[in-house]
Amino acid sequence: MSKGNAKARSGLIAALDIGTTKCCCFVARPQADRSPRVVGIGHQESRGLRNGVIVDMEAAEATIINTIHAAEQMAGETVRQVVVNISGGKPASHSIASEVALSSHEVEDVDVRRALAQGRAQFAPNGREMVHFIPLGYTIDGNRGIRDPRGMFGEKLGVDMHVITAEAGPIRNIATCVGRAHLDVEAFVVSPYAAGLAALVEDEMDLGVTLIDMGGGTTGVSVFYDGSVVYTDTIPVGGAHVTNDIARGLSTPVNHAERLKTLYGSCMASATDEREIIDVPPIGEDPLTNPHHVPKSLLIGIIQPRIEEIFELVRSRLDASGFDRVAGRRVVLTGGASQLQGAREMAALALDKQVRIGRPTGVMGLAEATSGPAFATCAGLLIYAGREQGGHAYQSLETFDQSAGFLSRVGTWLREHM
Repeated sequence: MSKGNAKARSGLIAALDIGTTKCCCFVARPQADRSPRVVGIGHQESRGLRNGVIVDMEAAEATIINTIHAAEQMAGETVRQVVVNISGGKPASHSIASEVALSSHEVEDVDVRRALAQGRAQFAPNGREMVHFIPLGYTIDGNRGIRDPRGMFGEKLGVDMHVITAEAGPIRNIATCVGRAHLDVEAFVVSPYAAGLAALVEDEMDLGVTLIDMGGGTTGVSVFYDGSVVYTDTIPVGGAHVTNDIARGLSTPVNHAERLKTLYGSCMASATDEREIIDVPPIGEDPLTNPHHVPKSLLIGIIQPRIEEIFELVRSRLDASGFDRVAGRRVVLTGGASQLQGAREMAALALDKQVRIGRPTGVMGLAEATSGPAFATCAGLLIYAGREQGGHAYQSLETFDQSAGFLSRVGTWLREHM
């Protein structure tokens, strides 16, 4: 079945967010204005992943199947294709430029595609897979700042492009698990890019903003400027590392460490922390009969350094990339770990920027439990899929290259090996 026929028949779009700590699926139906309305939600704890990378194929496959099944049951529909996030595989940004001759005729779609194809041909991913191929802006005869050159005249058409690559192995493992669940991968989207599509407002994207997606196993960073994503990066540290620090530091089981983090955790110390006593169930003993009693300050002293490390790593990556100045003074936090008390305040101190918590917007029908920052990536995947399905100019130019590359090879590989 072709992709176009499947879409025309069902009209559904589906997003699958495969995270280190949770797996989530949103099934939506586009409205008249092409904004997605969610009709099915599946959500459960992830198994078989570490730092955004699959480490147990069978466990990850079962997680995906169960998540998709729950969303299908709620929607009363069968999902055939999904847009899937990438949080592992060390996504990296590259900037390239291309120029083609026009011979003084009007710029047409074929010229734009020719310029993009030439840029792709000259880019050597060095064993990595190309995930996104995004045109940032065009030039005609050296005149910059052109967003859509079609219909204009000139001698030469140039295009500046943002290419996002990732390691091939982790992507193929995800594609294989999704294929075993009898689903086709419609597109891959790096997590901080997807989260930005859902959590950022148009002015932020235009004027410059840094989005920090604080997941369980990784923290994704994306910079948006002039309406486009211009930089992405991923740091292999997230909320699960905080939980593991607590479990080790307080000698308590991981599930209890997560509970302590959620109920009492904070990134910022306060004057009352030393006086407030919390119960910590010890490993290997009955948690109800013999808990340890420790001051809350001990818990905060474990959490604070790890969160500081995350923001310092973000700051150093932005400084090294040269995109910190482009990003301006706005930061938006998404992801489950951003809900930790004091995260916004610590980010403001560490990055010296204005910080807000981002929630998914532009998606209708989300339940209250799935409308928080932890679900921004999944909502953003829906927005991405809706733009692609609607033939959005910005998206379709990217999809032109992507569909001709890795995704088609994944489909061929799965058919040959499954």
